Amino acid sequence: MKNVTEVTSFLLKGFTDNLELQIILFFLFLAVYLFTLIGNLGLVVLVIGDCQLHSPMYYFLSVLSSVDACYSSVITPKMLADFISKNKAISFLECATQMFLAVTFGTTECFLLAAMAYDRYVAIYHPLLYSVSMAPRVYMPLIIASYVGGILHASVHTVATFRLSFCGSNEIRHVFCDIPPLLAISSSDTHTNQLLLFYFAGSIEIVTVLIVLISYGFILLTVLRMPSAVGRRKVFSTCGSHLTGVSIFHGTLLFMYVRPSSIYASDHDMIVSIFYTIVIPMLNPIVYSLRNKDVKEAMKKVFGKNWLIINVELKSIQYFGDVLFLQKITI
Repeated sequence: MKNVTEVTSFLLKGFTDNLELQIILFFLFLAVYLFTLIGNLGLVVLVIGDCQLHSPMYYFLSVLSSVDACYSSVITPKMLADFISKNKAISFLECATQMFLAVTFGTTECFLLAAMAYDRYVAIYHPLLYSVSMAPRVYMPLIIASYVGGILHASVHTVATFRLSFCGSNEIRHVFCDIPPLLAISSSDTHTNQLLLFYFAGSIEIVTVLIVLISYGFILLTVLRMPSAVGRRKVFSTCGSHLTGVSIFHGTLLFMYVRPSSIYASDHDMIVSIFYTIVIPMLNPIVYSLRNKDVKEAMKKVFGKNWLIINVELKSIQYFGDVLFLQKITI
């Protein structure tokens, strides 16, 4: 018989206990969440509705957008509810479910970004064979494998984490049930969990980043051989945004997961995790789509006369996104 009480629920402490600041954060993250849903789901609708966007590149973008919308929806609604509620509790099962879904969509995004880099490599390095090399029999298995990889990775960590004992404090210094803060409050030996996190997350990061770097290495060689300056600018415009998004996303993931949990710092890590779970999903439609001529043309067709107003709004969102990128780089 153990003279301890097993935890059946957790308390998500979040950023602050200051009521005024919580209200400000509620409206701030509500706006971010609405932008995320509108931008990502709008892109999915555009790709489905416009036949000119029926190509592997935009299929990958639409899948990435749906993953981003789901990723943000796993985290943000609960966080918004906690900002305006005194009861910040989350049950054991809800916490496990949230962690499983968050890891699933985060890992799936890693694989999708690698697949998108390979797609751009084929399109630029072998343009005449692109329609054959990236036929449905190729890109559909890549998309399915990304989801399967995300589910398997999440299953390993969810089972390993929630097999631990939580007999002490049930206060999680975070806005959602993430792996490092849960390991930090466990009363069990977490050495095995730390190794799993380091090796599994590290392996996925290394493999996907290598695919991106190798793909863009071949793309760079192709660009340098192009005689036309206009062609080079077009390629850099198409691929530069993807490489920027990949760098920031993988940089925050490496900082959070591929390190010992003994150096976990709740406040600083909480801010970093907000970027890859909430802010980056909002910025992805801007980074990948709003600078894209084909997407803008599709928007004109869909929205017609209202395009001028929408274009002004999109430029405002794009400016907001650029400011956030600069802030992230400064951090």
